[in-house]
Amino acid sequence: MDFRLPPVTAPLASRPGAISRATPAAQDAGSFSSVLSGALKGVSEAQNQATGLQQQVQLENPAVSLEETMVAIQKAQIGFQATLHVRNRMVQAYTDIMNMQV
Repeated sequence: MDFRLPPVTAPLASRPGAISRATPAAQDAGSFSSVLSGALKGVSEAQNQATGLQQQVQLENPAVSLEETMVAIQKAQIGFQATLHVRNRMVQAYTDIMNMQV
């Protein structure tokens, strides 16, 4: 496998997928709620994939390797843990804001 990354020579604004602040539509596309929703969907998909691979290994499907399944399970677990940390930070920030005196 080749894990080398391509060199980054283009400015950030000209890269595909860069967030532009020029139009309200671009700001809405990168809003916090849409990014958070996308991240949660990604974690859910990783968990579903890991569950599916785990079931296939238990059914002794020769097309699914144990190594692939273990990697998928670890990816799902890491994604869930990261999501849990983000949730805890958001709850703590909300609590701090609600406890502020005005």
